[in-house]
Amino acid sequence: MEHPGWLQRTELLIGKENLTKLHQANILVVGLGGVGAYSAEMLCRSGVGRMTIVDGDKIHATNRNRQLIALSSVEGLPKAATMGKRLLDINPDLELTVHDEYIRDSRMIEILGGNFDYVIDAIDTLAPKVFLIFHSVSKGLKIVSSMGSGGKFDPMQVQISDLSESYNCKFASILRKRLHGLGVYTGVKVVFSPEKVNPETIVLTDGELNKKSTVGTISYMPPVFGCFLASVVIRELIG
Repeated sequence: MEHPGWLQRTELLIGKENLTKLHQANILVVGLGGVGAYSAEMLCRSGVGRMTIVDGDKIHATNRNRQLIALSSVEGLPKAATMGKRLLDINPDLELTVHDEYIRDSRMIEILGGNFDYVIDAIDTLAPKVFLIFHSVSKGLKIVSSMGSGGKFDPMQVQISDLSESYNCKFASILRKRLHGLGVYTGVKVVFSPEKVNPETIVLTDGELNKKSTVGTISYMPPVFGCFLASVVIRELIG
């Protein structure tokens, strides 16, 4: 098939056949914060043809230090709708489905029935993250999941592995235990960093939906995680 001119340089790198594979792919991205928004954008800019994005959160002033869509002009707007407009501005031909909601329980299972080639998990709340991974694995869907980028400073330490092989990451450790209780031990790719987190970078928080603590972040680390997630998907799709 012929591809639009704006993808010329991508075609030069990966070839016409592989670009067609990306065009025919259908990807689900859950969580559009500092990590997930970058994943979604990198997929869109690579020529992925179909995408579903999910997030029930709104843009906060505190997001501006690290999140792609966080600008003073859009504070208070839904992340999903704002990200959707941006993706369609990049590729007006993108077949995009936008869910402005926190998905859980039967709704999560319903959305996962969308015949996806890959699922990107960029949720930062433990319970829905566990069940997104569990239901994806149960349905035989490929999934790559982001571990915590908060409190991390050195991008050279970011790695890709199976969840069972991740280490020195407290979030990954807790996630493994929860998934073991559901019978999931392997088969989940993750992006993680074994860099130690300084306890002084974590403070308890009150009043922000779905968050019990706030972890210090630097501008470039969530985007690095997000780009790693997108690279896993793109490289596997084109073999």
